[in-house]
Amino acid sequence: MKKVGLLCGREYSFPPAFIVKVNQLGKSDGVAAEFVKLGGTRMNEPAQYSVIVDRISHEVEYYRGYLKHAVLQGTYVINNPFWWTADDKFFNYSIAAKLGIAIPKTVLLPQKGYPSDVDITSESLHNLTYPMDWDGLLDYVGRPAILKPFSGGGWKHVYKVHNKEELLAAYDKTSPYCMTLQEFIDFTGYVRCFTFGKNDITPVRYDPKERRYLIEHEYLSKDLGARIVKDAQTINQALGYEMNTIEFAIKDGIPYAIDFLNPAPDMERDRITEFYFEHVVEKMAKLVIDRALHGNVTNTWPRWEEMLGIGAPSGFAAAPKIASRQMTASPSSAAQPAAVSHADRSGAKVR
Repeated sequence: MKKVGLLCGREYSFPPAFIVKVNQLGKSDGVAAEFVKLGGTRMNEPAQYSVIVDRISHEVEYYRGYLKHAVLQGTYVINNPFWWTADDKFFNYSIAAKLGIAIPKTVLLPQKGYPSDVDITSESLHNLTYPMDWDGLLDYVGRPAILKPFSGGGWKHVYKVHNKEELLAAYDKTSPYCMTLQEFIDFTGYVRCFTFGKNDITPVRYDPKERRYLIEHEYLSKDLGARIVKDAQTINQALGYEMNTIEFAIKDGIPYAIDFLNPAPDMERDRITEFYFEHVVEKMAKLVIDRALHGNVTNTWPRWEEMLGIGAPSGFAAAPKIASRQMTASPSSAAQPAAVSHADRSGAKVR
């Protein structure tokens, strides 16, 4: 029997539905799912699970430490806890831009302040330029602009600013978070893509103002839909994520990738609609069953080094050296993920 473990927090509809679905679909192959149970982890403790789906370790440090240990023992973890720990949105934007994906102009900003229990003084910050050229930064990204954290999600600490005065007023509220200042895309369409594995992409129309999914299957042209799917695949290949949501703001026919660090995406029934809930549960169940039966743990590591031609993935930031013997040698071929259908009943059809 191969066990799939689910690690989750304040979720109500997805966890039980996911476990039931895995147990239904995996029974004939000897795959069963359950909630992960932990009570202190010993060094060299053998892996209890073939696969773990992680939806909470970004909030509970012990869980993140346990998952790293589980990887060491051979567990296939979705998503890779080492890379998730190291990742941030600004680095993601830089990678995606180098891979040819449309990205809004973005600036990484120094923190306004620091946690009270960290001994930071003026001497600690002598490498920072002061005063900062706020007008120059706004000239670069344009006005209006978006001020938002370089890590984190849930639409927290996000501000739309129109001038330097508004920017400074918002910036003063952001301590102790590290922030980015980003070009505002005045979009005419908005897409949020569910991803399962790296290449299975479901683009969905999304209303960011109301924060709700819309069941409309004919809203993308064939070419625009194909580009969104391809860009989403490229992002997941580069970063190694197999459970993610990727957001595109569409302006003048160009899909700008504006948020794709969502390794524990919202999958609750009342927020993603009944239609997409059933789709997500089935897709996730099939994904983990496949990984329990056939998964190679090196698959979870990012490939951006290889895709950018820096070298074969072999360091901390990418895959263990064994992976380099299993991947294609050409960086250009690595940047071309396999095509998937984006016209079935579960996703947004394209015209």
